[in-house]
Amino acid sequence: MQRNVNSVIVSTAAVVIVIVLASIEPLDWSSYLLHQLGTLLFLAVMIIAYRYWQISKNAYVQSMIFLVVHIIGARYLYSYVPYDNWTEQLFGIGLNEWFGWQRNMYDRLVHFSYGLLLFTAMIESAKSIFKIQSITLLIAIALMINMSTSLLYELFEWSLTMIMSPEASEAYNGQQGDIWDAHKDMALALLGGIVSAVIIFYQNYSRQLIEVSQ
Repeated sequence: MQRNVNSVIVSTAAVVIVIVLASIEPLDWSSYLLHQLGTLLFLAVMIIAYRYWQISKNAYVQSMIFLVVHIIGARYLYSYVPYDNWTEQLFGIGLNEWFGWQRNMYDRLVHFSYGLLLFTAMIESAKSIFKIQSITLLIAIALMINMSTSLLYELFEWSLTMIMSPEASEAYNGQQGDIWDAHKDMALALLGGIVSAVIIFYQNYSRQLIEVSQ
């Protein structure tokens, strides 16, 4: 139990440290603060999920990794995360050149990570709340949570375009001129969830085979 608590404390502290570092001269303070408001709300939800919905330390740590990915994006407004510069310095080649990308793809990574890294927490929360044991049903519910929350977030971004200036909404949303940005973001979040679902289903199936063989 102590080890579990330590993992939660360390991962939470790491997120706080990253927030502090990311707050040093971000590209745009207004958009950054709006993103970080979401970060704090999300962190509060995960603490509640760990305390009351009995999600595991692994699920919690994965959610903190997602937050770190998100905070880096917020620091650079997603559209300007200099991953090309980083990979050129480390490996001598830019990712955009390597894959032939015409835009900054960091926001795509964040949405994929949302589905991939939060799926375990979604399953475990659903299991605690609805008292369901069937892994198949839990995966189905988690996929619905994945899709519905992705939809709600894209609707939130759309609402911002109604009340903010075009420049401010573009800075926050990071569409980069792609009219299908919301659709692609939701698709990538779902893809990440499906990848995680396959892994979890396989692990559960393998565990059942071991138990039967014993």
